[in-house]
Amino acid sequence: MKAVQSKASTAVRGDAPVAAASKGTAKKVKKPSAKSADPTGKLGKVVALLKRPNGATIADLTKATGWQAHSVRGAISGAIKKKLKLKVVSEKTGDVRSYRIKG
Repeated sequence: MKAVQSKASTAVRGDAPVAAASKGTAKKVKKPSAKSADPTGKLGKVVALLKRPNGATIADLTKATGWQAHSVRGAISGAIKKKLKLKVVSEKTGDVRSYRIKG
């Protein structure tokens, strides 16, 4: 006797494509461009702090977002520099390094 598989079990395993996606009914979400809109949420807070004339330190950014230091540095490198195409400069005065958006 053969066991009959239900469609739900094959969809969970990933063997069969989802019907809605194959028909082209999925809506595409338009990403805002770097020039058209500032980011919102915690990333928006980071950008706002970096736009100050003296910029911000990692300690300022971790306090504002609640992120760990490596996450802040990753956001600066990945989201702000690469995706938003903003120029971020780093300056060290004494023992403190500060970051700011140039231009």
